[in-house]
Amino acid sequence: LAHRYIALWNETDPAARRRGIEELWSDDARYVDPLADAQGHEAIDRTIAAVQEQFPGFAFRLAGPVDGHHDLARFTWELGPEGADAPIAGFDVAVTGGDGRLRSVLGFLDRVPAGRAA
Repeated sequence: LAHRYIALWNETDPAARRRGIEELWSDDARYVDPLADAQGHEAIDRTIAAVQEQFPGFAFRLAGPVDGHHDLARFTWELGPEGADAPIAGFDVAVTGGDGRLRSVLGFLDRVPAGRAA
């Protein structure tokens, strides 16, 4: 789940990204972090596209093991250029529904460079 989730944040083809969102996220899913609050597939898609536009050439990657139990998973991620130290890092807590799709993701930012917002 975490690998598929991260892959969606890196998917730059709009049609492929939207299909992935529809497969991975429930219809009424919500993504929220200190800078975004997106409800539903369209808003989540716009949020991902906006982050990609703000950080061209950057990619998300998992930065440690995924910890999960019941319908919850938490994982640390980084955002930065391929093959270089990532200037942005955080962790997410994902909640799945009975169908295994994401119902909500709560994001936290641990490292953001001064003057930049993720």
